[in-house]
Amino acid sequence: MIHEPSTTWQKIARRIRVPVGFAFAVLYIWLAHPTGKSLAIGTVFVTAGIAVRALASGHLKKNEELATSGPYAYTRNPLYFGSLILALGFAIAARNWWIAALLVLIFVTIYVPVIGAEEAFLRTKFPEFAKYSAEVPRVIPCFRSPRPYQPGFSWGLYLKHREYNAAIGSVALLAALIAKLLWNFQTTALSSIS
Repeated sequence: MIHEPSTTWQKIARRIRVPVGFAFAVLYIWLAHPTGKSLAIGTVFVTAGIAVRALASGHLKKNEELATSGPYAYTRNPLYFGSLILALGFAIAARNWWIAALLVLIFVTIYVPVIGAEEAFLRTKFPEFAKYSAEVPRVIPCFRSPRPYQPGFSWGLYLKHREYNAAIGSVALLAALIAKLLWNFQTTALSSIS
């Protein structure tokens, strides 16, 4: 948990990111034009994003120690990297450029400032963060990291951080897309009969 983000917008971004996400989900369902193929491809990315987030959360001891094991050896922010993969999957599944543009806008205006605030906090809390941040990229992983991969995933941490909520939300959103696809298919079939 970040106690003192360094700018007013970072404070606002931290507070609004969840409500914006829920509002966007409603808009997302309305704007989405899924097909069977777009859903299949999108689901592959969504699953990968959930896996990255799950793996990262099982290595994170918030405010206790600097996470550098597991996926943190390749990116300082594997949770956000996993979220980017999830967003890509949902953009593909929806087949709508407006959705893709809005996802980029949300990431740039909300998540980039939040990442900055979180890293400012880590820099003050953990002196070793300066060296770590010089070696490991911020979001997009480098798979030639000078830090060796260290196992140490903990189901206890995964459950503590309630990361399963990302999986539950993703399954619900995919189910809504499937329902919309079936509804559109049925509506098209009925209109072609009459």
